[in-house]
Amino acid sequence: QVQLVESGGGLVQPGGPLRSSCSTSGSIFNLYVMGWYRQAPGKQRELVTTITRGGGTAYADSVKGRFTISRDNAKNTVYLQMNSLKPDDTAVYYCNAKNPVFTTVNYWGQGTQVTVSS
Repeated sequence: QVQLVESGGGLVQPGGPLRSSCSTSGSIFNLYVMGWYRQAPGKQRELVTTITRGGGTAYADSVKGRFTISRDNAKNTVYLQMNSLKPDDTAVYYCNAKNPVFTTVNYWGQGTQVTVSS
């Protein structure tokens, strides 16, 4: 059974930083595209950022310049560093692993709440 275990998230004031992490097995981490999605109340889940096994990254326009995705291959862990957070970033953040060939094959983390509020 594939597991993506997330940690991090929490409550932060506007403009503050937050970091989340997601760990999984090596067989998934070394083959799949890792990414983060988020879902705000009443909205659809949206893609935030992805990173390939080669380190190539992509970001949603709404987070470019503020969020950074990275990976530690020795720990089979992907990180999401969120800076200059805004209230609109408030959402449940989900880690995702997508098969790069069979793209309908996806695995999800349990989700972590990020709340940006003063």
